[in-house]
Amino acid sequence: MNETMKTILERRSVRKFTDKPVPEEILADLAEAAMHAPSGMCRKTWRFTVVSNKDAIKKLCRAIGKELGREGYDMYKPTAVIIPSNLKDSPFGKEDNACALQNIFLAAASYGVGSVWINQLQGICDKEEIRPVLCELGIPDDHIVYGIAALGYADPSYAGVYREGGTVNFVR
Repeated sequence: MNETMKTILERRSVRKFTDKPVPEEILADLAEAAMHAPSGMCRKTWRFTVVSNKDAIKKLCRAIGKELGREGYDMYKPTAVIIPSNLKDSPFGKEDNACALQNIFLAAASYGVGSVWINQLQGICDKEEIRPVLCELGIPDDHIVYGIAALGYADPSYAGVYREGGTVNFVR
């Protein structure tokens, strides 16, 4: 089995991170992987915001938690996040960002960095608790966030979960 297939099959979402920071060089590589994802008609109307400032991450978590009525919301306490955003009027923005997030997750796994998809911002980006925080992070007013890659090193006590599911149908 080749290394790409091995990474795909072994990757798991991490929902408990250590405090060890992800090196900036790795974060830069993950953003580069995101930018090489496919996009509808190759328009690439996205932007990637890399945040490793713990206070900024906590501020975003507090805003999301307040908006959703989830006190203590913490995105599993990542040491970094990559926030893909896309033009609100992009016909393929959601799909483009999903492809970019998958590239981030697979590249992170190849470096031994844990990741999990955070989707709470979908539909609340323009709420008064949220938009000012996004603007502080440099995410433009005309962009929406469909998902966030929460990143860090997996806590050794977290085993990860794999659930069987889905089917494959070959038509010959």
